[in-house]
Amino acid sequence: MAGHSKWANIQHRKGRQDKIRAKLFSKLSKEITIAAKMGDPDPDKNPRLRLAVKEAKSQSMPKDNIDRAIKKSIAGEGEDYEEIRYEGYGPNGVAVIVEAMTDNRNRTASNVRSTFTKNGGNLGETGSVGFMFERKGAVNYPADAGDADTVMMAAIEAGAEDVESGEEGHTVWCADTDLNEVSNALEAELGESESTKLVWRPTTTTEMDLEGMQKLMKLMDALEDDDDVQQVTTNFEASDEVMAQLEDE
Repeated sequence: MAGHSKWANIQHRKGRQDKIRAKLFSKLSKEITIAAKMGDPDPDKNPRLRLAVKEAKSQSMPKDNIDRAIKKSIAGEGEDYEEIRYEGYGPNGVAVIVEAMTDNRNRTASNVRSTFTKNGGNLGETGSVGFMFERKGAVNYPADAGDADTVMMAAIEAGAEDVESGEEGHTVWCADTDLNEVSNALEAELGESESTKLVWRPTTTTEMDLEGMQKLMKLMDALEDDDDVQQVTTNFEASDEVMAQLEDE
């Protein structure tokens, strides 16, 4: 996931912020509505909804938007949405997982397939790349939340599996089923997290050169621009030198 967080930073610097934020709020709203629809509309009684609201708050989504998304579920909206995962290969054989939420499975499948094809990739069968990832909970904290030892101790106490600490901050990893419990325990020790969500963590990675990364970014951009797509994850690995060249473009 290191590549993925760097990817977010690149996007951030490419001046697409307003457009990205509008898309992000729309995707977060959809997740909140579906989570509330599938369980209880009270976040305290619905772990998935609580995590969705927490993630929305960490992205500075206004409280009114969050409340509106929950009310939509009570009003019966979001009835027809289903969650679908697509798997495929991008440039240089990099593995790509696309998570979508759609009310029209045929439209989404057609759009995702076409986006892969137009951008040098190909859509595979379900399971074709999933074995290269693990489903994990990830809780991100800024560097100033504490030093590596402090965060490690809090993570151990909380029942987490692993911690990665670096200049940009700390990522606490846990089993997907433990995310709600672990994030609550961490919050009590370290305060509010920057981000708390379920992710696909690569177990094997594919090294990318500059040309490969440029093509991959184009593919990810196109996929993330699709309103039905909630999240895109890849297993790319790129050197700091390649990432720096990308950021300078």
